[in-house]
Amino acid sequence: MRWDIFCKVIDNYGDIGVCWRLAADLAARGETVRLWADDARALAWMAPGGAPGVEVRAWTDPLPLDGLLPGEVLVEAFGCDIAPEFIARSAGGMPAGAPKPVWINLEYLTAEPYARRCHGLPSPVQRGPAAGWTKWFYYPGFTPDSGGLLREADLAARQAGVDRDALRAACGAAPADRLVTLFCYEPPALGDLLARLRDDPVRTRLLAAPGRAAAAVRAALRAENPQGNRAPGASSDEDEDEDADEDDDGGDGARADRRLDALSVRFPPPCPQADFDAWLWASDLNFVRGEDSLVRALWAGRPFVWHIYPQDDGAHADKLEAFLDWLDAPESLRRFHRVWNGLAPGPLPAWDLPAWRRTAADARSRLLAQTDLVGRLLGFVAEKR
Repeated sequence: MRWDIFCKVIDNYGDIGVCWRLAADLAARGETVRLWADDARALAWMAPGGAPGVEVRAWTDPLPLDGLLPGEVLVEAFGCDIAPEFIARSAGGMPAGAPKPVWINLEYLTAEPYARRCHGLPSPVQRGPAAGWTKWFYYPGFTPDSGGLLREADLAARQAGVDRDALRAACGAAPADRLVTLFCYEPPALGDLLARLRDDPVRTRLLAAPGRAAAAVRAALRAENPQGNRAPGASSDEDEDEDADEDDDGGDGARADRRLDALSVRFPPPCPQADFDAWLWASDLNFVRGEDSLVRALWAGRPFVWHIYPQDDGAHADKLEAFLDWLDAPESLRRFHRVWNGLAPGPLPAWDLPAWRRTAADARSRLLAQTDLVGRLLGFVAEKR
């Protein structure tokens, strides 16, 4: 079938990242996909080779529709409204008696109960050229009665075949080092985390993901050392470039490493999704944010902490608690999440990596026993056609 996926970019890592994984996975299973995005710049480093069967098109106003035949499946991601001229073309170009396109409203990922109640519900279109059509709510989720999670068919086999020691060495970690991936917004407890790692008896190699995470780390290091003096334990050839703050589209390259006592910080450049996944596989502890990297942390099966996207009305607190309940997180992990997300006062509590590792491994096993999102979505579409 032909699919048209529409994506309005709010955060280049999240919205376009999820939509690209969806498009590429559909194409890998024999579907033909057009991905319409109003800002696809991040794909230049996120998916530099593209994917067979996926065409990326600019979502402009108006859309260039000359000669275009709309797909049999329409997907509006994360509450965006498909361009009305595209809907008009879809409705006006349908042969008499042809089945209507299956119109999917792909929602945000949550473990909250309402998502399971609303998953698969219809939303009749009452007016406009598509009057009489039906949109279908599709909620990704963590349980068999939800829409599932994105997972490539060969993911488990690829993970089983990797050399984790080689991955860790490629990230600059010595065999005895703790390797930590940091992908976050601006958590209030970041300075506390860096101080803990700096003073820890175990040496830590921290990978600060480009964009807001790297900028937040640099800001935290400057706040600790505002006069610009070399931090204790830092070597003279690793002074920070004060002009190195990165913008949120992750557009610049790697910067010099920073060493502070037991903590060594690396600022890697933007990388393809597959390379980011490998960071998570190699690491002993993963700090992730948003939606896409949370799912990838679950597939990694390593201990992780989630920085949920903060909302002005505080709704993210309930969303976080619902996820921790599904995860069956131990109290140490729940408390750490609350402090990390600014939902409880600090300092950060002690971590229990063996217990967190068991929790992550159990969650991964439960999810691997379920059908993935694309598998469920293909079945859902076939049922509605």
